[in-house]
Amino acid sequence: MMYNTEDSSKKGPTHYIIREVYDNSNAHQHFEAELDKALEAKVNFIVIEPPRLGDETGRWITVGNCLHKTAVVSGLASLVSSLLWHERPVIAGPMCAVSLFCTGLYTVSWNTDPCCQYQVLVENDEEVLNKLPLADISSPVILSYSPNTKVKYLHRSVTLLSAAFCAWQIWRSYK
Repeated sequence: MMYNTEDSSKKGPTHYIIREVYDNSNAHQHFEAELDKALEAKVNFIVIEPPRLGDETGRWITVGNCLHKTAVVSGLASLVSSLLWHERPVIAGPMCAVSLFCTGLYTVSWNTDPCCQYQVLVENDEEVLNKLPLADISSPVILSYSPNTKVKYLHRSVTLLSAAFCAWQIWRSYK
């Protein structure tokens, strides 16, 4: 475990390194506690050395991203189909249902998790990688902090707008 917060006037990254040190039988729980501490601190970069924890965290972030993108794309598809085929809610309804389902699942499972504000970093910028102490780490998973408040509002707005259009379209067709 290593924690580094550089002076903000130097504009250097803050980072937290979770080292793979098995000093007792509860090492994985210790790694998870270290990850939670780093996530709550909202450091710029989290370097995860233990492969199991890195894989689990990467998958969790990937599934959350997939739910988010599916909700937005299906919500936009519902809106477009509502505008193009305003007499037929057959296409807009199912797309809206998918968007509502994905938004609901994301809101319940990922919205309150501090991990949703991180992305798995696939960084090709040598300047960023050189600022992180990665010399003695074999194959780390690097998480990069990116606040997602605006993205969540966009996500919810698209879903609510598509639900409203779809409900109006269904109401109008039965009227």
